[in-house]
Amino acid sequence: MAELKQLADLFGCELAEAIDADYGALSRESEFLTHPVFNTHHSETAMMRYIRMLEQRDLSLVHSMIALGSCTMKLNAATEMMPVTMGGFGNIHPFAPQAQTAGYRTLFERLEVWLSEITGFAATSLQPNAGSQGEYAGLLAIRGYHRANGDDQRNVCLIPSSAHGTNPASAVMAGMRVVVTACDDEGNIDVAELREKAVEHAENLAALMVTYPSTHGVFEQSIVEICDIIHQNGGQVYMDGANMNAQVGLCRPGDFGPDVCHLNLHKTFCIPHGGGGPGMGPICVQSHLAPFLPSHPLIDITGECGGNGSVGPVSAAPWGSPSILPIPYAYISMMGADGLTQATEIAILNANYIAKRLEPHFPVLYKGGHDRVAHECIIDLRHLKEIASNEDVAKRLMDFGFHAPTMSFPVPGTLMIEPTESENLAEIDRFCRAMIQIREEFTAIENGSADAKNNMLMNAPHTAEEVAGAEWNHPYSRDEAAFPADWVRENKFWPYVARIDNAYGDRNLVCSCLPIDAYED
Repeated sequence: MAELKQLADLFGCELAEAIDADYGALSRESEFLTHPVFNTHHSETAMMRYIRMLEQRDLSLVHSMIALGSCTMKLNAATEMMPVTMGGFGNIHPFAPQAQTAGYRTLFERLEVWLSEITGFAATSLQPNAGSQGEYAGLLAIRGYHRANGDDQRNVCLIPSSAHGTNPASAVMAGMRVVVTACDDEGNIDVAELREKAVEHAENLAALMVTYPSTHGVFEQSIVEICDIIHQNGGQVYMDGANMNAQVGLCRPGDFGPDVCHLNLHKTFCIPHGGGGPGMGPICVQSHLAPFLPSHPLIDITGECGGNGSVGPVSAAPWGSPSILPIPYAYISMMGADGLTQATEIAILNANYIAKRLEPHFPVLYKGGHDRVAHECIIDLRHLKEIASNEDVAKRLMDFGFHAPTMSFPVPGTLMIEPTESENLAEIDRFCRAMIQIREEFTAIENGSADAKNNMLMNAPHTAEEVAGAEWNHPYSRDEAAFPADWVRENKFWPYVARIDNAYGDRNLVCSCLPIDAYED
């Protein structure tokens, strides 16, 4: 209570008597922080070792390729990350007076210009803090544009069935009604059905949300026609830029039809991805949507990020998470136009190399008109489901020292692989050899040379505790389980826990929240 009174004195005010009287009733009486982790490490040395132990249990890019499709888990170079540790970038308050942030503003302005040039759009807002927030901000800009034109009734958002799950959620949050449109057998948007639904909803059509390259890992060859169909029926085109890593330097979405596009700076532009953030999902727009970009009530950014038509802020701070913007700034400035283009070309080359290496062993689900994929490929394991599952492959890859690709998205029973440009040929070959060897383990189960229930696939991953234990109840050797390839012996990453029941965990959540009736008056 003394500290609370001291804080009140700093602002020249007095605490109300009611607060003083009620404070005792608000004091915590139950035990807290009772887990041993809060009462075990009593020195800096002990704490350092505890944190290091946790770090060693996490397989990351320092160990091997992270092949998560649609996530672009690429190298975050030390030279790009270094500015984040500088006080001039990391210690500025988001609402600091503009006269004190001239250097920061210069960085923002240059980055906005670069991103606009890379994407082919007229203006950029750095405010959205995530890809999903970028979607929301883009749709709000579209909604503001329609309302400014007197088209308040335009609330229908067409979304392909292949879209990211955040797309329909963002559309609903923006007050739109979702209408799903189908994809064909090759993974492309069914243009005929799209046209039919656009005409059907022409009076109320607000937007189409399209991912390019598509979530199926192919370039939509009809993207210009798709955009034209929407515009002819009064709508706007929002492009999900999650797969921009296949476009930078080769094409600009602003040149072929979309009206707004969000970017994942924590994917394509090298901000670290994962671990809970922070992310950045800026939006780039054509000139007619620039007045509807996010603004902010505390910092005047009119003319830079929004205008009179803006719906206001989508993030608490005017430029989202600005302390991490030096990362994409450094990445773009050091790579230059030629370097960015080469990175995109290598990312596409790597994905197509993997697709061709694995195609004799696993069908590649979707390919474009030239029998090529974009920056990622989907391999199909559904025909093997009677033997083992894609989850078994994901777990077995851990024995090889690899993180699993994206599992069962966008198609259940498949694996989506994205190598990015960060991996060299030797690492990609190791990954391909691991996948081919795992396919041979499928064959061993299929022809009866491996036990149908007690096999390396279904028992993976194998922990050090199990491999070194006194008992071994498997018909294959410990060596086959733990060291399936020669390179694994040189640098073994040991999974800390064995197989867990993922579905049980998803369906049986542990929640410490109060019951809903506790909130009743």
